[in-house]
Amino acid sequence: MRNLLNFILRYSTWFVFTFYVVISIFLLVIGSRYRQSVYLTSANAVSGTIYDGTSQVTGYFNLRSINESLQASNAQLQNEVLNLKNEIAQYKMLLSDTAETFQSADRYGYVAASVINNNTRHPKNFFTINRGTLDGIEQGMGVMDQSGIVGIVNVAGPHMARVISLLNETQHFSVKIKDTSFVGSLNWKGGDATIAYMEEVPRHVKYEIGDTVVTSGYSTTFPEGIPVGIIMNRVRSQDDSFFTFKVHLLPDFRSLSTVRVIKDIYKEEIDSLATFDALINE
Repeated sequence: MRNLLNFILRYSTWFVFTFYVVISIFLLVIGSRYRQSVYLTSANAVSGTIYDGTSQVTGYFNLRSINESLQASNAQLQNEVLNLKNEIAQYKMLLSDTAETFQSADRYGYVAASVINNNTRHPKNFFTINRGTLDGIEQGMGVMDQSGIVGIVNVAGPHMARVISLLNETQHFSVKIKDTSFVGSLNWKGGDATIAYMEEVPRHVKYEIGDTVVTSGYSTTFPEGIPVGIIMNRVRSQDDSFFTFKVHLLPDFRSLSTVRVIKDIYKEEIDSLATFDALINE
């Protein structure tokens, strides 16, 4: 208390001066409508500037949560679009008096996840996402971002999972040229994180530079039609019976942030049938 009184007494002159200034400004403004309008206009401009700056700062710190929310909404919309395509295909099969397809309207689902660790510098690259078995993530599920496929879940823990990146020399992905039935195998050969190669493409295939490469749908990892890359040119193949295309990958692997894990409700059943076939052929 004594310190407070000493502080007030020490700076009493400044307090009195400030008091008189405030009173003077108040009397000056209240005595004229013109001065009141000038004051209100200036005060609104200053407060507007402050509020705008505050909004920009808070908006910047909310970008991550906004991005995650948008990705979740995008995943839901993409799930609906893909399942509607499957339902339309089913109706077409029924209308053509053929056997009913096994795909249902809710075959695929998506789980949005954030990339928390990533690497593109090694021959065998992996990245980690913040979703695991408690979120329904399992080994073998495909992973994509907003541009295209980026990898396959390799190991899943309760809260996190490790994904084999498409930038992994040991991985091959079943792909095809969009709007065709010509299937090939996509493989990354190291070095440039934007280039991969589509191999084992039949020589009779008709293609053009700039054609889009998409997933073939011949596995439970990825549905048909997810973008992969763009054909840049044809390169020399080791086997003269097939073409090899140089493909520019659509995803930017150096800046992966938010991805979506693809869930196929028929994966376990289809994989078990494939295992049964393998046992018969042994």
